[in-house]
Amino acid sequence: MQSSRAGGPLGHCLLTNAEMARADALAAAAGRDVDALMEAAGLAVATVVAARLPRGRVLVLCGPGNNGGDGYVAARELAARGRDVRVAALGGTPPRDGPAARAASSWRGPVEPALPGCLAGADILVDALFGAGLSRDLEGGARNLVEAMAASGLPVVAVDVPSGIDGDTGAVRGAAAPAVASVTFFRRKPGHLLLPGRELCGDVVLAPIGLPGEVLDAIAPRCFEDVPALWGAALPRPAAGGHKFSRGHVLVVGGEALGGAARLAATAALRAGAGLATIAVPEAALATYRAAVDAATMVEALDPDGRLGPALADARRNACVLGPGNGIGADTRARVLEALATRRACVLDADALTSFAGFARDLFAAIAGPVVLTPHEGEFARLFGSTVDKLSRARAAAAESGAVVLLKGADTVVAHPDGRAAINANAPPDLATAGSGDVLAGTIAGFMAQGMPPFEAAAAGAWLHGAAGATRGAGLVASDLPRAYPRLLARLRRGEEPGMHAGPHADTRRRRR
Repeated sequence: MQSSRAGGPLGHCLLTNAEMARADALAAAAGRDVDALMEAAGLAVATVVAARLPRGRVLVLCGPGNNGGDGYVAARELAARGRDVRVAALGGTPPRDGPAARAASSWRGPVEPALPGCLAGADILVDALFGAGLSRDLEGGARNLVEAMAASGLPVVAVDVPSGIDGDTGAVRGAAAPAVASVTFFRRKPGHLLLPGRELCGDVVLAPIGLPGEVLDAIAPRCFEDVPALWGAALPRPAAGGHKFSRGHVLVVGGEALGGAARLAATAALRAGAGLATIAVPEAALATYRAAVDAATMVEALDPDGRLGPALADARRNACVLGPGNGIGADTRARVLEALATRRACVLDADALTSFAGFARDLFAAIAGPVVLTPHEGEFARLFGSTVDKLSRARAAAAESGAVVLLKGADTVVAHPDGRAAINANAPPDLATAGSGDVLAGTIAGFMAQGMPPFEAAAAGAWLHGAAGATRGAGLVASDLPRAYPRLLARLRRGEEPGMHAGPHADTRRRRR
């Protein structure tokens, strides 16, 4: 159940532009003073500039809306602290009405036109031109100015997001100047975590400005950062009286070639806590697999016709991984449909997805139990073919397929058919290595075998996978990842990982990659 309390999932929700506008409206209806909120926002921006860039001449670039109003307050506050501050307004003059006009009137210095030439003489730029709600591409003078900011090489502190970044998608709307820091308010937006927005935002500082957390209960957000607070309550914890079968048995289907993929998935399932793992392979590959797996993993032959019948006969095998190294074609499709017909937990990856290119309807019609699809962008396109933004694509795919969809990448999105979504931001570039996806598939299956729901299992798997990659660091290979799991899982059980108990107004920073 969602909660707006400090440790609950709503502490880590991501608000769309429309949801943030509704939060502002609800706060105003509850008696919160709009001018006071803008004052708090501008003060937060000034505080970040003063702390991170304590020396140098500041140019505050203000747009016509509330984002610009925050900029005028920040300029006034920085000047009061003794900084050399100039203000430039898009269009040449401050706004004439509304909260932004009242904020602008508190700035007693001159206001010059915001043109590329005004950047001369500045050491620091405050980008208060446009916020996250930009609805169209920058063009004309605004685009010229933003492009000049990017070319200047000057450090930029952005208000909400760098101008030109779509807060809902992270997309660049025409142009955007990278920031060293972005100061946002109340809750972050999806665009703070989705690429390329995440790279351009720099460090994201989340500032409380007085909006009441209770407005989230009315908004009921459906998008979250993938952190342990989102799924920690569902994380499997072995019972004192448990045994290996009570912790689940993962069946991994292997192929004749690329046997390492299935072995990686099986190892990851065990390291994620599953009690047993068995790899079922074609008879011709049996000896090869048995010679290569460790003692904790069992190997057995598929039916002579390649079907899963005997492998699925034991009902204690309650989770399946299909796809890694399986080969593309009718045989893989048949095995996938056979596993799905049992309604057991299934993770479908790699060849299990590509084999359904042109047969997607057959796959979706067969999904009735707990299923997670883990495509990369190419596999996703073969099944779904959508070209909209990543978050929308993943959500639409989950709704269409009836499965939880984990769309891989440096900004992995996990989407549930009911519209819930989580964006993962802890994956280091080192994870781009052969076999990494096989480990992820096995990890998710290991969690599902222990009874974790598919959405939570997929989000937890993506987070653990990323955390393991960060732990192992440069030069990692896929087999390193499961070795990092025991220590990370122990910390999760003790509630020591970031996000388990973090407050909703924590100062959240993201390292640029």
